[in-house]
Amino acid sequence: MSTPDVGPILQTAFSFWSSKVLLTAVELGVFGHLRDRKLSADELGEAVGIHPRGRLDFFDALVAMGFLAREGDGAAGRYHNTDAGALYLDRASPRYVGGILEMLNARLFRFWHDLPEALRTGKPQNEVKHGRKGIFEELYAELPKLEQFMGAMTGLSRINFEALAAKVDFSRWKTLCDVGGATGLLCVEVAKRHPHLSLTSFDLPPVEPIARKAIAAAGLSSRIATASGDFFKDPLPKADVLTMGMILHDWNLEKKLHLIRSAWAALPPGGALIAIEALIDDRRRENVFGLLMSLNMLIEFGDAFDYSGADFRRWCGEVGFRRFDQVHLAGAASAAIAYK
Repeated sequence: MSTPDVGPILQTAFSFWSSKVLLTAVELGVFGHLRDRKLSADELGEAVGIHPRGRLDFFDALVAMGFLAREGDGAAGRYHNTDAGALYLDRASPRYVGGILEMLNARLFRFWHDLPEALRTGKPQNEVKHGRKGIFEELYAELPKLEQFMGAMTGLSRINFEALAAKVDFSRWKTLCDVGGATGLLCVEVAKRHPHLSLTSFDLPPVEPIARKAIAAAGLSSRIATASGDFFKDPLPKADVLTMGMILHDWNLEKKLHLIRSAWAALPPGGALIAIEALIDDRRRENVFGLLMSLNMLIEFGDAFDYSGADFRRWCGEVGFRRFDQVHLAGAASAAIAYK
């Protein structure tokens, strides 16, 4: 009998090292300083404020992990962005995904240290634990923080929403409302591909001016409207299709069912509810990211959780939906579709 490989155990155990290196590089703006140029370790270290002792180790670790490229070796080497780094990790890029990495570094890295306590107690381990407001309460109380958070989520969401617009057949519907629409990004991406649709981005009142600004910047104000309200207190706007992008996983089962019932009430016969999430596979064996995201919901909210396509079908079936589809989008994300 061959000896099992210890490699995966050690790789996973030490993975927080590589995670922190990447998150720190984003925080320091390494990829922006390398925009369209090549710098030595000393030049780049001076630019981002790294002590000489750590420069070669830090930048070469990023090279070894594939996040930076380097021409030459040693002190004479000159660092530059990879294609992926330039596209996704330079803050000036329209495809920047580093906003969510900034949030991981600023908040979640330290909160995940308390995962054992979360598992023992079922309680959130975020700001609430230290006597502060919950993340949503704090964000919605201050517009600059809210805009920063929504900007952080934009890069990650864009990839999934572009895939949704490309892979789902919207030709059967005329109107769409994105529930919890934030900056209106889902509506923007769907509108670009489906010119026959009229769309509405629905969120809380403080979000509406942020969405209007982003929609206007995309040149789509004539096709995408905004609406405001509280989706736990107010009826949802009526539309042929309702979308919820990374919304349902933020809540416990009672609130998930409330949102599904509200969607059922707002949809016409033949309409559909589309949930975009890191759907856990039905046997709960494969989608590691979806399972870890559910643990993150425990750390953030306590009773919130991610779910499988089978869970979604069961809940929607209890409300009255009778036909279902599931479409893989990008990475760990899928669209779960329930038809009325």
